[in-house]
Amino acid sequence: MPMTSCAVIGAGYLGKFHAQKYAALPNAELRAVVDVDRQAAQSSASECGCPALADYRELLGEVDAVSIAVPTVHHFEVARDFLSRGTHVLLEKPMTSTLDEARELNRIAREQDVVFQIGHLERFNSAFLDLADVDLAPLFIECHRLAPFKPRATDVNVVLDLMIHDIDLILGIVGSPVKSLAASGTPVLSKGIDIANARLEFENGCVANVTSSRVSMKSERKMRMFQSDAYISIDFQNSGLAIHRIGDKEMFPGVPEILREESTFEKNDALKAEIAAFLESIQQGVPVVVSGEDGERALETAIRITDMVQANYPGSNQ
Repeated sequence: MPMTSCAVIGAGYLGKFHAQKYAALPNAELRAVVDVDRQAAQSSASECGCPALADYRELLGEVDAVSIAVPTVHHFEVARDFLSRGTHVLLEKPMTSTLDEARELNRIAREQDVVFQIGHLERFNSAFLDLADVDLAPLFIECHRLAPFKPRATDVNVVLDLMIHDIDLILGIVGSPVKSLAASGTPVLSKGIDIANARLEFENGCVANVTSSRVSMKSERKMRMFQSDAYISIDFQNSGLAIHRIGDKEMFPGVPEILREESTFEKNDALKAEIAAFLESIQQGVPVVVSGEDGERALETAIRITDMVQANYPGSNQ
């Protein structure tokens, strides 16, 4: 079995989970966990049976691949340094703080001919994966991604933290350029945008209405798609998928019957699947599931939405 030497840069909430997955995968050799917080690095490294480091630069040119899970403001610098040395990179979302930074990382990745994957985790949700065999041609999409407030997630606003998941999925499903968008939102408990709504109109006629909140009393991650022959509902949180189709019979005179298919999937380990796909791209040359270009495209739309919200609420500074 091919073996890839790996390291995790950032031992915070997400980074420690990345380290656990690499340590558990048979085709990965976890060489180090890195964090400027030595205690956090040591805690994660001890659990995974590898060394702890405080400076990621000690690993430049020393490992085949890295997961980068540092605060977003540091994404560009760390990813640039590894990509420039020919290291394969799995970079947590949002990809970077600015669109210029994202474009530069993609340029370097192409120049170095390395695997560059962005951590849009919902692509690996078991309910979403089951849609691979469904012919999707939505005319209207509605998304709700709601969560209670968590102080650890406020380094970026709710658009870049939560809504960007749905933006990535929608852009991939619709496959058409955004023609226009409208957005509104407001800070509530932080200095950045905590709740936002965006309406995206695509050149092919599809419309998407997306709401994200990190100040809700409940958690919800749902997407509903309406197309000429079906209504499709995805529950990302509970790994549920429901498809309603028009049947051949009549429910009432002149009204076609509606056939309902419901599936509930065993919750898969989406992060482990994401890292396994990253390693597969490195070892077998298969295309990445979420490319740097995908990450850049989602970031561009998220920044447009952020800018529009901020224009309406000048006090929002993220």
